[in-house]
Amino acid sequence: MAPVSLAIHAPGADLAPTVDSIRYLRDCLNNDLIRQYVTFHIFFSNKHIPSKIPDPETFLLTPFNCTSRPPYNVDASSTYMKSKSLLYPVNVARNVARDSALTHFILPSDIELYPSPNLIPRFLNMIARNAKPLNSTKPRVFPISIFEVDAKVQVPSTKTELQAMLAKKTAIPFHKYVCPNCHNIPQGQQWMNAPETSQMDVFHVGKRRGKYVHWEPIFIGTHQDPHYDERLSWEGKKDKMTQGYILCVKDYDFMILNNAFLIHKPGIKHYTKNPKRDAIAGRQSSFVKNVIMPELKKLYGVRNGCAL
Repeated sequence: MAPVSLAIHAPGADLAPTVDSIRYLRDCLNNDLIRQYVTFHIFFSNKHIPSKIPDPETFLLTPFNCTSRPPYNVDASSTYMKSKSLLYPVNVARNVARDSALTHFILPSDIELYPSPNLIPRFLNMIARNAKPLNSTKPRVFPISIFEVDAKVQVPSTKTELQAMLAKKTAIPFHKYVCPNCHNIPQGQQWMNAPETSQMDVFHVGKRRGKYVHWEPIFIGTHQDPHYDERLSWEGKKDKMTQGYILCVKDYDFMILNNAFLIHKPGIKHYTKNPKRDAIAGRQSSFVKNVIMPELKKLYGVRNGCAL
C-alpha cells in the first residue's frame, strides 16, 4: 500500500503484449489499486526498438477489452527477448524504476520479492521517532532480511509466523543452497531468534566487511545512493556487487531492521549446473575485475576491508 515504480524490459515485439498487460491490470481487475499506486516504465535497447510504439499520452484513454484472457499469461520461452537470446539488463531496470520514483525513500527490489505487510508505515514511524542510532550523520541504508519459502505454503505476514516456518524448515534464509555468503546478513541468526516487537527499530548496524565482504543486500535507501552498473546483466550474476563495493568505500552504515523481511516468490531454489549461464557469469566476472574495478578505485578510492 505505497507507490510502486515498476520498470519492465520490453524489446521489439514484446512491447505490444506488455502494453496490453498494463491496460488489463489498470482496467480489468475491478479495483483501483494498480491505477492509484503503480507507475509503469518500459525500456528497451536502441538495437531492439519496437516497430510501433503507442503514444503514452493517449493510449490509456480507450478502455481495454476485459473479456479476453489476461495478456500476461504467456510462455516466457515464446517472447521476443528469448527468441533473440537477449540478456536481461537488470541494473538498467533498477535504475529506471528508482529514478522514476517520486518518494524520498526507495526500496529498489525485484518483483519476485514480497515485502512484509505494513513495512512502509512502520518504517516511516521509525524515521519520525529518529531515536538512536538513526540520529547519526553517516550515510546509511536499511537492509531487509530475505527468505525463501516452500512452494506449498502460505507466505508469512508477520515475523512470528516466519519464525515458526523457519523452525519447521518450510522457510530458509535466501539462497541458502545457491550462494549463502551473498545474503549472509550480519547478526542474521540473532535476528531470526529475536522475538517480534510492536514497532520497527534498527536491530543492528553492520558493515560490508570481514565475513560480509560479498554481501549483496536489498535495502531501503534514498536517491543519494550510488546507482547500479548498467553494463551488468542478470545472467552474469553478482550484479549488485559493484554498488556494494561503493557503499563500503563510502563507509555506509547498514541499519538492519528488526521486524521487516522480504519473502521470495514461493519455491526453494537449489543450485543446478547451467553451463551457458556459467559462461556468461565468467565473462561478466572478468569484466568486473579488469574494467569496472579499476574505474571504481579511481572514482571512489579504496578502503581497508572493502572488496568485490
